[in-house]
Amino acid sequence: MSSNPTEIQRRESVARAAIKNAFGKPEAEWSVTLFVTHHLGELDSSYWIKHLSTGTPEQHRVLELLELRSHWGGDDEIENFDFTLPDEITNYVISVNFDEEGNVSEISMES
Repeated sequence: MSSNPTEIQRRESVARAAIKNAFGKPEAEWSVTLFVTHHLGELDSSYWIKHLSTGTPEQHRVLELLELRSHWGGDDEIENFDFTLPDEITNYVISVNFDEEGNVSEISMES
């Protein structure tokens, strides 16, 4: 793990904000937006009731559930941050990549 927990926390916060900001925008059609729409279509309503108290949540609410699965890459393991849904319900992640200056350079959906 990284020796810099403050930078990990900062990047996690920046990554979460970037994910929320990207949702619904054309450049996120195949990443954040696809992650949300795919899981809304595939997961049973009982999952959503358990986590969001409704069987048919609004799309943007799915992003409230994201958990940090891992961070990795580079000497400090802080180049990539992978987020997913709770309860190990999916193999898909939203991956946020940072450049050398610590800015978000890419958001993708991975499996």
